[in-house]
Amino acid sequence: MEKAIIRAPGIEAADMDKLFLELNTDKQGISEKDAGKILEQFGFNELKETARVTPFKVFLRQFSNFIVYVLIAAALISFFIGETLNFVVISVIIVFIILLGFVQEYKAEKAMDALKKIVQPKTRVLRDGKVRDILTKDVVQGDVLLLEHGDKISADAVVFDSISLKVDESALTGESISVEKKNGDMIFAGTQVVYGKCKAVVAATGMKTKLGEIAGMIQDVEEKTPLQVKIDQLAKTLTIIAFTACALTFILGIIKGASIAGILIIALALAVASVPEGLPLTLTLTLAYGMHNMAKRNAIIRKMLGVEALGSTTVICTDKTGTLTKNEITVEKIFAGDKIFAVSGIGYEPEGEFFVNKNKIDELKEKNLTLLLKAAAICNNAFLEERDGVWRVVGDPTEAALIVAAAKANLWKSDLENEYTRTEEIIFTSERKLMSTLHEKGKERWVFTKGAPEIVLKKCRFIEKEDGIKELDGDEKAKILAINGGFASSAFRVLGAAYKKVPGSKDIGNIEEDLIFLGLIAMRDPPREEAKESVAVCREAGIKVVMITGDNQGTAKAIAKEIGLFDENKKSGLIGNEKIMRIIENGIITGSELEELDDKEFESVVEDIVIYARMMPEQKLRIVKALKDKGHVVAMTGDGVNDAPALKKADVGIAMGIKGTDVAKESSVMVLQDDNFATIVEAVRQGRGIYENIEKFTCYLISRNFTEVILILLGIILLGFDFLPLLALQILFINSFDEIMPAIALGLDPVRKGIMHKKPIDAKEKILKKRNLVLIAVIAGFMGVASFIVFILNDPAGDIDRARTLTFAAIVSMALLVPFAFRSLEESILKVGFFTNNLLILGAFSIILLTLTVMYIPFLQEIFKLTTLSLIDWIIPLSVAVATLTFAEVVKVLTRNVS
Repeated sequence: MEKAIIRAPGIEAADMDKLFLELNTDKQGISEKDAGKILEQFGFNELKETARVTPFKVFLRQFSNFIVYVLIAAALISFFIGETLNFVVISVIIVFIILLGFVQEYKAEKAMDALKKIVQPKTRVLRDGKVRDILTKDVVQGDVLLLEHGDKISADAVVFDSISLKVDESALTGESISVEKKNGDMIFAGTQVVYGKCKAVVAATGMKTKLGEIAGMIQDVEEKTPLQVKIDQLAKTLTIIAFTACALTFILGIIKGASIAGILIIALALAVASVPEGLPLTLTLTLAYGMHNMAKRNAIIRKMLGVEALGSTTVICTDKTGTLTKNEITVEKIFAGDKIFAVSGIGYEPEGEFFVNKNKIDELKEKNLTLLLKAAAICNNAFLEERDGVWRVVGDPTEAALIVAAAKANLWKSDLENEYTRTEEIIFTSERKLMSTLHEKGKERWVFTKGAPEIVLKKCRFIEKEDGIKELDGDEKAKILAINGGFASSAFRVLGAAYKKVPGSKDIGNIEEDLIFLGLIAMRDPPREEAKESVAVCREAGIKVVMITGDNQGTAKAIAKEIGLFDENKKSGLIGNEKIMRIIENGIITGSELEELDDKEFESVVEDIVIYARMMPEQKLRIVKALKDKGHVVAMTGDGVNDAPALKKADVGIAMGIKGTDVAKESSVMVLQDDNFATIVEAVRQGRGIYENIEKFTCYLISRNFTEVILILLGIILLGFDFLPLLALQILFINSFDEIMPAIALGLDPVRKGIMHKKPIDAKEKILKKRNLVLIAVIAGFMGVASFIVFILNDPAGDIDRARTLTFAAIVSMALLVPFAFRSLEESILKVGFFTNNLLILGAFSIILLTLTVMYIPFLQEIFKLTTLSLIDWIIPLSVAVATLTFAEVVKVLTRNVS
C-alpha cells in the first residue's frame, strides 16, 4: 500500500512526550538489575504463537465429513453381512476421501514464521552506561537501542540523538521509499535503518509491538470460504437422503416380513447409491486445474478452496499505486523558457517525444529545455539500466522519472556525469525540501538544485528565458506559481529546478543562493492501459471497485476519473445526517475523516464510498469488516505486513507478487505476479467459470445417484426384497469409475463467453438451489423409471443376472450421453456444442472401455455378477440413453424460469 503513518500499539501519544523527556535526563540506559525485573514482569521480546494445528487434528477433522459417515455405515453393513469385497472396496474409497481431504486442508501456517524472520537474533543496547550485544528476545521496555546503517530494529522505540536517520518500513507498509525519522519519532520492530544512526528508547516489546499486534490478528481462526459452506450443506443434504432411504427400506422390510440380512443388503445398496463417491476427487481436480489456469495468467492461488470465492466477489478493494497504475512515475509536462512541453511515452522505457501545442519539436534545439533536463538528470541519485531487454531503475522512483525524461532527449546520465564531475552534495530532507549537487566541468563549477517549486523559487534571483538570463521579479514568480498550481490541481507531482555557474577561481559561497530558475517538471504515476477496460468489465459484472490509497484526495480522484472509476457528477444520495454528508462527498473519504465515524455510521455509508484517500494500512481491516457486515464478498489487495490482517479477514486476500512482503503473501488467498488490476478481474472471471463447473458436475453426479436410489426403491416397493435391480458392487463400479470421467470433464469445461455479463454468484446460494433441484429430480426420475422398465421387461424372475446386466448397461449408456446435457444448465447442447470439450469425448470412450472390460472378461463378470450381451441387446440401453438426453434438453427449457 502507499506510504502512510503508522502508530505503535504499545504506547500512547501522550506517554511518548513524557518518555522522550525522561530520555533527555538519563541517556545511560537501564541497569541489568532493572532489565531482569522488567523481563520477569513482561516476558520475552518475541512473538507468541497460538497452538498450531497439528496433522492429527486435521486428520480427525476429515471424519466430520457427512459423506464419510454414510460410507462408514455402508462398510460396517458389508462387514457384518459377510460382503468382504464390498467392505474392502468401500474402505478403500473412505481412505481415499480422507487422505484427499487431509492433503487439501493441511498446510503449515507460514505467516507467523515469516513474521519471526523479520527480527534479527541479536541487538546492541546501552545498559549501565555500557554498550552490550544481547539476544533480541531479552530486550525490554526502557532499553536504549544503538542503531546504525543496516541494523534491523528489534522493538518499537522512540528516537533520540539521531543523525540523518532514514528507516525502511517496507516490511510493515510495503512502501519502498525510506522514511526520514527525527528525534521523538517512533520506529518499529522489523523495520531497518538504511541511512544515518540514532539511539532509541524501547517503548514496546513482543506482542505489544506493531508487529506483535499484527501477529495476534493473523492467528485468528480462519472463516470458511463460501464453497466450504456450500459443500458442507450439500453433504448434510445427501446424508439425510441416504439415511431416510435406508430407514424407509427398513420399515418396508419389516412390513413385508423380509429377513434382516435381506434388509441390510438393500440398505447397503441404497447407502452406496446415495453417495457421489467421485465428488471429492472431481472437486479437487477442478480447483487444481483452475489454479493452474490462473497461474498461467499471473494469479497464483495459494488456498485451493478460495478459488471459488473469486466468482462470488461483489467488491474489489484495490490499491492505486502499481495495481491501477503502472508504479512507474513518468514526466508528462515540462515548463521551461515560457513554453509548456508535453512528453510522450509511459513508464521507464526511454522512448518518447516532446511536443509544444501538439506539434513535435526537436528538443535538442530548445536550449532551456535541454539545460533543465540536464539539471534533473545530474542532480539525481537514481540509475536507469537495461536488463534482459527490460529497462529498470535503481533508486527513488521520482528521480528515476527525471532520468528517463532526459534519456528521451538523448541526454544519458552516465554521459552527463562524465562531463560534469560531482564534488559535493547537499541531501534532500523533509525540512529543506531541496537537493543540490556541485560539479566541476573544466575550470567551471556548476550547481544544480531541484525540489519543491515554492522553495526553489525562494533560492532563485534570476530566471533562464529564451533570450537569456533575466531578473526574477514578482510577476514572474506569480506566473510560475500559477502554472505550478495548474499542474498540481491535475494530480501531477511537480518539481522545480535551478542552477548557477561559478568560475573556478571565485568563491562559490552558499551554493543554494542566487540561483537561476530553469523551470518546472510535472510527473505522475500513469494508469495502466488496461485498467479502464477492467473497471468497465467489473461494472457490467455487478462488481463494485473501490480504490484505497495513501495518496492525497486530488491525486486519487484524478486517476479514478481517468479509468472510469469515479463520476464527479454522480451524487451519493445520502440524506439526513449532516456530519456524514459533510464527510462523504461524492463517494470520497480520507483516513482522518474515517476516524470521525463510529462503526455504525461507517457501515451505513460504506457502500457509497468509491475512494479512500490518505488511508493507513490498519484502516483496511475496518473497511473489510464493514463491507462483509453488509453481506458483501470482499477481495482486498495489500503488500505490507500491516495489510496482513485485512488480507486474512477478506474473503479473497490478494497480495502483490512484485512488491509484496512474505507475510502479506502468506496471509493471502491469491498472489498477483504482475501486481495488475486486470489480472484480478481475469481471476474473477476464472472463479465464476470454476463455480459454474462445480455446479454442473455436482448436479450431474447427484442426478446419477438419485437415479440409482429411485431404481432400488422402485424395485423393493413393486417387486419386493428378492429382486434388487442392481447390486452394491455394481453401483460402486458405476459411481467410482463410469461416472467420474464425465464429471471431471464437466469440471474442466472452458469458461464460457459472457460469464462476466451477469451479476456475481450469490455466496449464500446453495449449489442445489430450487431450479437445480427440480432439474435433478425430474431427470433422475426419468432415468430411474427408464432403468426400472428395462429391468422388469427382461424377466428378472427368470434370469435376474441378465436383467441386472441390461439395467447396468442402460445406466452406463446414459452416462455416455447425459453429461453433454449438463455442459450448460441454461443453454441447449446444440448451442454449447458436442465437440467443444475434448475431455468429455475422451471420458465417453473411457466409459465404453471400462464397461466392456467388466462385462466381457470372464473373471470380472463373475465378481460383478454380470452376463454377456449381444450387439442386438445393446439397442435397448442405447435407445434409453438417447431418449434421456432428449428429455433432459426439454426439461432444461421448461425449467429455465424456475427460481
